[in-house]
Amino acid sequence: MNPIFKRFTTLIIISIITIACYYSFAYQLERPRFIELFSLYTSLFFLAYILIEKLKLNFWVLVGLGMCFRLIFIFAIPNLSQDFYRFIWDGRVVSQGISPYLFTPEMYFSQVSETIGKLIPLADELYKGMGSLSANNYSNYPPINQLFFAVATVLGGKSIMGTVIALRILIIFADLGILYFGKKLLQKLELPIENIFWFFLNPFIIIELSGNLHFEGVMLVFLIWALNVFFKGNWFWAAVLFGISISVKLIPLLLLPIFIKYFSKNKLDKEVLHSWISTFSNLFKFYFVIGITLLLTFLPFLSVEFLQNFSSTIALWFQKFEFNASIYYVIRWIGFKVVGWNIIEIVGKILPLVTLLIIFGISLLRRNKNPHQMIHSMLFAISFYFLLSTTVHPWYVATPLLLSVFTPYKFPLIWSFMVFLSYSAYGSEGFNENLGLVSLEYITVIALAIWEIGRSRQKAFMFQKDNV
Repeated sequence: MNPIFKRFTTLIIISIITIACYYSFAYQLERPRFIELFSLYTSLFFLAYILIEKLKLNFWVLVGLGMCFRLIFIFAIPNLSQDFYRFIWDGRVVSQGISPYLFTPEMYFSQVSETIGKLIPLADELYKGMGSLSANNYSNYPPINQLFFAVATVLGGKSIMGTVIALRILIIFADLGILYFGKKLLQKLELPIENIFWFFLNPFIIIELSGNLHFEGVMLVFLIWALNVFFKGNWFWAAVLFGISISVKLIPLLLLPIFIKYFSKNKLDKEVLHSWISTFSNLFKFYFVIGITLLLTFLPFLSVEFLQNFSSTIALWFQKFEFNASIYYVIRWIGFKVVGWNIIEIVGKILPLVTLLIIFGISLLRRNKNPHQMIHSMLFAISFYFLLSTTVHPWYVATPLLLSVFTPYKFPLIWSFMVFLSYSAYGSEGFNENLGLVSLEYITVIALAIWEIGRSRQKAFMFQKDNV
C-alpha cells in the first residue's frame, strides 16, 4: 500500500473514532458513570495527541477538525454541569431590564410568584435545573458575561435548547478568536504556531467550554487579544480589552501586578526620579483605563445593594465552598487534627492574602520586561492562585492551559487531563470527593511543574555559563 495513502487512511480512521467518542460523550454519557467518563476522556486526549503530532504542519486541517468536534455538541444539553441553567436564568432576567444581582432565584419565587411565569419563561425548569446552591445565592457573573447571557436568551427565544445553542455558538466564536489571536502571538514570540492546538484541539477545552458552556473562553479571547495589542505598543486599547476581559470573569484582575516592571523597561533618563515618575505615570494611565472600562460595564447595575450582594457572593468561593483543592485540603486536615472542625472561614480569609503576596513577589522579583517573561509570570501567578484556592472546578484550568501555550511548560496540559479525576465526586449516591484521586491529580501536576522549572533554570544557567 502506498505510504501516503496508508497515512491518510489512518488519520481518517482516527478522526472518525474521535467523532464517535465525542458523540458518545455529548449524547450518551451521564456524569455519575465516572469510569466510562474518564475512559472516554483518556481516549480523546490520546487521539488529540496523535492528530496534533501527525498533522501539526497542516494548520487548516486541524482547524477543521476542531470545528467539527465542537459542532458535534451543537444540540447536546450539558451533562457535566448544570451552570447553564443559571446562565439562562440570568440572561432572561437581564433581558427583562432587571438586575440579576439584587434577587436570588429563590427570592423571585417567594416574592413575585404571581408574575414569575411572565418574567421568566420555563422558570420552574430553570430553577430546578440550576440546583438549590445556585438558586439561593445572588449572581456572581460580571456584567459583560451577563450581556452574553442576555444576547443568547434573545437569540434562543423561550426555548432552553434554543438558548443552549446560542450560548454554544458564542463560545465557539470565542474559541476561534483565541485561535486567531493565539496564532498571532505565537508568531510574535517566534514560537511554533501549532502550539495553539494544545488549546484549540484539547478535549478538555472542547468538552468544558463548547460542551458544558463555561465562559472561560470568552474571557480568554479578550485577554489574549489585549496581550496582542499591548505587545504591539498600544496600551490604551489593550487596557480597554483587559477591562472587558475582567468584566467577563474576574480572574484577569490577578494579572495586573505583572505589568508593573514592563512599564519601567528601557528607561534611560539621566534623572532617576524623572524615570520613576514617568514609569508610574504610564502604569497609572494603563490601570486607570482598565478601571474606567470596568466602571462603565458595571455602571448600569451599581447600587449599595449590588456592592453588598456581589461581594458577599464572591466571598463564598473563599470561605464556604470547597472542591478539588490542593494545599487548602492539607491545611483543612491539619485544622481538623488541631482544633477538631473545618477552619475554612479562617483560612479562606488568609489564603487570598498569601496569594496576593506571592503574585506581587512574582511581579517585583522577576524581570517581566519582555513578552516572554511576562507570560511566564502570568502562568505562575494563575497557577499559584489555583493551588491556594478552596475551589477549583475543572474549567478553571483553561486559563493556565492557554498561557502555557506561549511557554515551554507542559504541566498545565497535564493538569487539563488530570483535573477530570475530580468528576469522581459525582456518584450515583450523591456528592462524595475521592481525596485519593485529588491527591493523585495535584501530586502529578506539582511534581511535573517543579521538574520543568528546575530544568528551565538549569538550561538558563548552562546558557549563561557558555556565554561567559
